[in-house]
Amino acid sequence: MFIPQASNSAHTVDSAFSYILAIEVALLVLVTSVMVLFVIKYNRKKKGIPANIEGNMLLEITWTVIPTLIVLVMFYIGWKSFSAIRSVPKEEMTINVSGRQWSWRFSYENGKQSDTLNVPLGKPVKLLLSSEDVIHSFYVPAFRIKEDCVPKTKTYMTFTAEREGSYDIFCTEYCGLGHSGMISKVEVMPPGAFDKWYAASAAKKTDVQELLAGKGCLGCHTIDGTAKIGPTFKGLYGRKVTVVTAGRERDITADEDYIARSIRKPNEDIVKGYPSIMPKLGLSDEEIEEIIEYMKALK
Repeated sequence: MFIPQASNSAHTVDSAFSYILAIEVALLVLVTSVMVLFVIKYNRKKKGIPANIEGNMLLEITWTVIPTLIVLVMFYIGWKSFSAIRSVPKEEMTINVSGRQWSWRFSYENGKQSDTLNVPLGKPVKLLLSSEDVIHSFYVPAFRIKEDCVPKTKTYMTFTAEREGSYDIFCTEYCGLGHSGMISKVEVMPPGAFDKWYAASAAKKTDVQELLAGKGCLGCHTIDGTAKIGPTFKGLYGRKVTVVTAGRERDITADEDYIARSIRKPNEDIVKGYPSIMPKLGLSDEEIEEIIEYMKALK
């Protein structure tokens, strides 16, 4: 399936790829043709006497100079595509990107946080990338951009979206059990629509689903009853669950105390059948109460 060129860097990356592919195809045809020619010309049945060749200066210069020029052009085209994501233009919008097992969090300059990357069409964007746990790799195929998110380190890249639409975000560094589900979207919006969204988002109180998405909860849990790395939130409240506590199994009711304790001390009571991988989220008492009330409604 053809992936659209949706950013300024996509054109240069595709040019580098096309150039390298063309050289590879040309070399494949050349080498294969010469091999077939030699098999036919120097077949043993012809009983020819091979000549002793001392050397050919012109031939040696040719196969030294031409590959050198090809590699230099390859380096130049590759450098141009690399510079497209490393050169920070003036008046860029900076967005902080945080990877964690197994979701993305995007933080804007006005304090807004979301689990999707919203950007305006035609405006340069600088992404400051980091990780809260292990190494992740931020990849947008339609933009032809990819950069590692490293714990305790800030990396960056830039792009300018050139086509409206919704585009996939993947993690391309294996980061644990939920690696394949660490996906999100880039939403490229017209400048006017983005400004309206940006201003409204700054004033609007974060609802519970945005809180869950912003803290990465929906990377492991679902709200529709489907299975994921962690138990689904739908129908969990008030249900009997089997947990493992200090190596021993016991049955408890998923009430307010249990849910609050599981958020504050996530590895104390582990639901049977699920891994002990939930991090401490640092939620306030008010946020925990909002989540509990939200889970009560997910019957």
